[in-house]
This record gives sequence, C-alpha cells and structure tokens, in this order.
Amino acid sequence: MMMRWLILYTIIICSACSPISKKSLTKALRNTEQKFQDHTGFVVFDPQKNKTVFEYNGSSYFTPASNTKILTLFASLHILGDSIPGLKYFETADSLIFWGTGDPSFLYKNGYSNDRVLNFLNTFSKPLYFSNANFHTSHFGSGWAWDDYNSAYSAERSPFPIYGNCFYVYPFQETVYVWPSLFKNQISTGENSERAAVIRNAFSNAITFHPGVQRKREWIIPFRVDQQIIVDLLSDTLKRSVNPVHRKITTGSKVLYSIPSDSLYKEMMQHSDNLIAEQLLMMCANVLSDSLQPEIAIKWISKNHFTQLTDQPVWVDGSGLSRYNLITPRSIVEIWQKIHAQVPHDRLYSILATGGKPGTLQKWYIANKPYVFGKTGTLSNNHALSGFLITKSGKTLIFSFMNANFTASMNEVRTNMQQILNTLYEKY
Repeated sequence: MMMRWLILYTIIICSACSPISKKSLTKALRNTEQKFQDHTGFVVFDPQKNKTVFEYNGSSYFTPASNTKILTLFASLHILGDSIPGLKYFETADSLIFWGTGDPSFLYKNGYSNDRVLNFLNTFSKPLYFSNANFHTSHFGSGWAWDDYNSAYSAERSPFPIYGNCFYVYPFQETVYVWPSLFKNQISTGENSERAAVIRNAFSNAITFHPGVQRKREWIIPFRVDQQIIVDLLSDTLKRSVNPVHRKITTGSKVLYSIPSDSLYKEMMQHSDNLIAEQLLMMCANVLSDSLQPEIAIKWISKNHFTQLTDQPVWVDGSGLSRYNLITPRSIVEIWQKIHAQVPHDRLYSILATGGKPGTLQKWYIANKPYVFGKTGTLSNNHALSGFLITKSGKTLIFSFMNANFTASMNEVRTNMQQILNTLYEKY
C-alpha cells in the first residue's frame, strides 16, 4: 500500500513540473488561429542545445511592423561605432560648411542629447553654411501610409533632424501655444469639435487648431522638412544666421561625434521610436558611402550578413512603418542568434524592451525578476514580439511570436501571447 501511494505521489509531482510538450503548444496555437481567425507563427530556439525546440508556421512570411527594428539594430551594431557621428564639417578661411549625418538626437526631447553639436556650432564666429547634398532619399519611406503624416510616429526623414522633426502644440486658455516658435505664425483656428484637434496641412506646415471641450496636454505633429526649414530652425535656435548651400562633401572634411550609440538603440528598442530607427539606417549608409540613402545599408547588410538566413527578408525601411516589409519568424530568430553571439548579454538586455519596465512591455510580462527581453511590432491587424525569454529554471530561449490579419482587439492577442509565453517560462 505504501509503495502504491509513493508511485501515485511521484506521478502527480512529475506531471506538475513536466516540461511543456510540442503537442500542447501546437494545440494552443491552432486554437489561437481558430479563435482570432488569423495567421500565427512561433519559433523557439534553445542556444544551449543549439537547436530549434519548437516551430509553428516558422517558414511563413509576416508583416514584421517594428520587429524590423531588430534588423536596423543588427546593422547599427555592425556599422556604427560606440559614438554617433553628429555632423561632418569643413572649415574654410571665411566660413564653416557642414552636412548632416542623419543623427536624430539634436534637441530631441525623446532621446539623449549632450548638446555637443549645438555647442560646436555656437562656438564658430565665421558664417555657417548647411548643405543637404548628401541626402539621397525621400522624406517618407516606401510603403508608408500617406495619411499618417499628422501622427508623431510618422516624422519625416531628413539629413539633419532637429526637435525630432516635430513641432509641439500646447493648450493655452482659449487658444494654443506652438513650439518651436518658428511655427507660431502657421496656426489658425478652425471649426469647433467635441474633441480638440490639431491638423497640419498635408502639403505645407500650415496648422489648424479645432477647439473642443476635451483637450490633450499636448499635440506632437511632424513638420514638412526641406533644406530651408532646417536652416530656419537652426538660425532660430542658434540666434544667428545659417545659410543654405548645395555642396558635396569635401575631401578632408571632419566628423564631430555627438552621443553614445546605445542611447539611441535603447530609445529605438524600448519605446519603438520610428524616427530614430529610420535615421540610424541612414547613418549606416553614410558610414558606408557618404550618402544618406538607407537602401545602401540594407543592400550591404543583406549581402554580407543575411545570405545564410534560411529565408531572405523583404526589407525596405528602418522602422517597420512600411507594409512592404516581410520576414519569417525563423529568420528573426536567426538574426537574434547573431546579435546574441556578438553583444555581451548584460549590454544587450539593457537595450531591449523589458517586461514590466518602461517601454512597450511595461504592462506585460511583469515579474519580480524580468524574464522577457525583446522588441514588439505593431501595425493595425498585426502584432509581433521577438527576443529572449529567461525561464524559471534559468534557461535562455530565443523566440519570435508573430500574428497577422486578426480583427480582435490588440489586448486580446497580447493576452493570449502572454499566456503561451508564461507557460514556456514556467515549464521549460
């Protein structure tokens, strides 16, 4: 009798702590697709065993959304050094000519800035000339939604971003206050609405404020960028004249470095900053070619580092705003493997979005000891999370979890993902 109880007790204990089975994971994902009527892909790789331990639709292509930033991070880690190039400059006998490198940190309140570039420009008594002759791309990426132009997450690309390429509108009594002040004469008042709104003209920087009972604390609106806007903003900020000029980068030009590279990577990965991602890819191209053209960096990385991926990504921008991007979960996992092998883990995890910490995962995967580190990706009807999961037993897993074409709420999809990943955390 004692032996029977011992056997029964052993069975109960072992079943309670048994590792998660491929069969149960497959069933959970099939139920997911049935519930949401969507398409789901999930790949889990164990770097200690050096093998894929689970795969569901791992070879199917998905719209990665901001998971595209994983590719941009990989490119930046390989091409950029420890510090970000802030600008290129050439001093003549009677002037200072400078070119943007794409550095997005200049007076950008969402990122780290040490004012090094600002102070450098302020120290020169000679006339300042800004050239955009090295900018060889469009202000919007291929495949971006045109009607996002009024949204902060869709700031335009430029050779010399300033203030994050956005202006800020604040409620002030019965009207609004605009900053930078350069745009204050661009605003007019439109019709009343229940919810106050600020709408920029699609083809200019004219702003219409629609008063309403419900007001936000601030509106962040991208401005249209051209060379004249850049020099006007610089002149307004520096309180001195900055003149436009069209001149190619001169042999013998010098580089002024601005901020630590990781400070941009953290903002991109933790808060999914699209402008930073786009500008990082342009900065990579600038290092490779002296040309601010993101396709140069995409082509170089794809040729030199991605040819051995199981499935070749369709990669068109730095941020993932484009609907043209396509990638498979197993290729994302393979790219994470490369990053994991290259970057010390403490440094890497400090860059990434972390469960329960400020960023895109702040309300998810909350635990006393963080166990999910990675990058989210969200476009309407698409959501992904890819990165690293540290299980309760202390093992590290690399995963990519992608969902496409669902009509359910984003919270429902994320809750379902959290349940599945928590099961891995508890039982693997």
